Amino acid sequence: MIGQFRGFSILALLLALALPMLQACEGSEASYPTPSRKRGESEPRYGYGETRMGRPTVFSEGGIFGRSTSRGEQGGGGIGVNNFLWRASLDSIAFMPLASADPFGGVIVTDWHSLPEAPNERLKVNVFIMGRELRADGVRAAVFRQRREANGSWSDVAVEEGTVSRLEDAILTRARELRLAQR
Repeated sequence: MIGQFRGFSILALLLALALPMLQACEGSEASYPTPSRKRGESEPRYGYGETRMGRPTVFSEGGIFGRSTSRGEQGGGGIGVNNFLWRASLDSIAFMPLASADPFGGVIVTDWHSLPEAPNERLKVNVFIMGRELRADGVRAAVFRQRREANGSWSDVAVEEGTVSRLEDAILTRARELRLAQR
């Protein structure tokens, strides 16, 4: 009985201390992000979006996901990376099952896949899109290969030299085709 009362009194004390702090936050205006001025600007610039006064907010154009682009520009669209590279990456590895795809982080991870002509080998691919611009260094790939042993277990095997660069080149070529088709 005394232990229950003691636990209750500690909880009541914590609530009594927290309530005034929460009430103090009510009605106050946050000062983050701090406005910064560039040389020659009369109005301060804010880091993310528009405040109530017409300045940028997190949810306005260029807010949390960066500057939006028009159709003729780099193809960022509603995702966090270059749209052409994203679609080209998915097209290039469409024959493999996807384990994970994150369009905001630009990461595509496939599951293990065995080709019909080599059922005792399997491949896995990770594709990383590095930014919002369509550039030659905007995509990175990692290819993993395994071979089935006599006992049925899988062991890692070296990937043939040039496989990764051929995959990256195929993605870039497809991205350029998609960009040209959009014009």
